[in-house]
Amino acid sequence: MRISICAVGRLRSSPEKYLIDDYKTRFDKLGRALSLGPLSLVEVEDKKNAGMTAEALLLQRSIPRDCHLTALDERGEQMSSPEFAKFIATLRDQGIKNLTFVIGGADGLDPYVKSQSRSKLSFGKMVWPHLVARVMLCEQIYRASTILAGTPYHRT
Repeated sequence: MRISICAVGRLRSSPEKYLIDDYKTRFDKLGRALSLGPLSLVEVEDKKNAGMTAEALLLQRSIPRDCHLTALDERGEQMSSPEFAKFIATLRDQGIKNLTFVIGGADGLDPYVKSQSRSKLSFGKMVWPHLVARVMLCEQIYRASTILAGTPYHRT
């Protein structure tokens, strides 16, 4: 099952980019044996700063067809890391070919994009900067693969 992250904003050379690249590389190596991956990151940028509606149009063009779309939303479902791993494994085992996570910009996701998602995921009641949420998601995707593979990365 391919996994994609479609996000508003471009990462330049930064600590966040370094972390994302590191978790992506780790996941891609481990995920193959689990029928997961590769992990791709698609970034869209509203250069005219036209707001959420413009971002939504850019995001919609970047979302793969026939995917299980999951929106990152502060009002979404909160999961433990093992629950998140089970979520990914269940979709894979159901034959889903593409799992796509979508992350909005500084003002969040347009309601239409949220309404198109089949699930919503929250990293808690706190609001996180969208670049930090991207890092956290990449780490949790990698962590999920380590849980499914039974490696000692995740300690319970």
